[in-house]
Amino acid sequence: MTQAPTFAVVSGAQVHEAVAGREAEVTRMVEAAYRLHGEGLTVNPDSYFLRFPDRPSDRIIALPASVKGSVGVHGIKWISSFPGNVADGIPRASAVLILNDAETGYPFACLESSIISAARTAASAALAAAALADRRGPRPRRVGFVGAGLIARYIHTYLAGNGFDFDELGVHDLSREHAEGFQGYLERADKGETTIHDSAESLIRSSDLVVFATVAGEPHVTDPGWFAHNPLVLHVSLRDLSSEIILSSYNVVDDVEHCMKANTSPHLAEQRVGHRDFVAGTLYDVLTGTTTPPADKPVVFSPFGLGVLDLAVAKYVYDQVASSGALNTVPGFFHEMKRYG
Repeated sequence: MTQAPTFAVVSGAQVHEAVAGREAEVTRMVEAAYRLHGEGLTVNPDSYFLRFPDRPSDRIIALPASVKGSVGVHGIKWISSFPGNVADGIPRASAVLILNDAETGYPFACLESSIISAARTAASAALAAAALADRRGPRPRRVGFVGAGLIARYIHTYLAGNGFDFDELGVHDLSREHAEGFQGYLERADKGETTIHDSAESLIRSSDLVVFATVAGEPHVTDPGWFAHNPLVLHVSLRDLSSEIILSSYNVVDDVEHCMKANTSPHLAEQRVGHRDFVAGTLYDVLTGTTTPPADKPVVFSPFGLGVLDLAVAKYVYDQVASSGALNTVPGFFHEMKRYG
């Protein structure tokens, strides 16, 4: 007889404890998930966007997914983005994630997922930075961050955790207060010299690695000339770059079909030219050597964000908490377990 299923709740504090200081290990988990995805061992449907006519900047997104292999779970992330929260002193994004048993389909855990989401996003960016940089020459020593929020902080942490070492770090944000706050973090966390730039142009021109982590809804960087020095660009926020910049760059995405939706910069470029030939390949293609980034063009990585990555990190966290004996289960969560009462 099958054992009665249990249901656990994993708090943000437990998630943080499971991933903090393990950036390289989490990145390997994300790489393994990308490889499973590239090998066809995942199911990753379109994300579903809940939008509000009276609050156009706000949204809640559902990311269902399934991963085979060593991860072996189904699940869904439910993540909200309410940019106005920042002015009220709470984070923009909040999230939960449900893990479902691969055999029975029963949900067996609910995890606080804003940290999981930030960690998988940062691990994806750091993995791409390492894979792309190591195939085109020396690793960048000058990094610039456009956008100074939680995701930028996590990306810096994961870059450092994956062996990146910077001499110069730049920050540009529309809010001087946020830029100064991020500068303070960088000065505590990194030995490189940190500078706040008053313009995106100044930051981009002085950086060999550029990280876009904004809440921009449409392109605001439009001049390909700013990228004439051929930097590596982690286009994490997806909607910052004009079609002209995308079309003049070497473009890598995490998943072509997913990235060509929702008016991302690559999607706008596709609408403009009527094809996808400007996409050189996916991160899986880079990892497997199918495509090699050039040194004489800007290289742009645009990750739409795959639910399979969230599941991989969430299952890792769940296993860490369970093995520590600190798993909090909800007694009697599943009640009607007999077919006829």
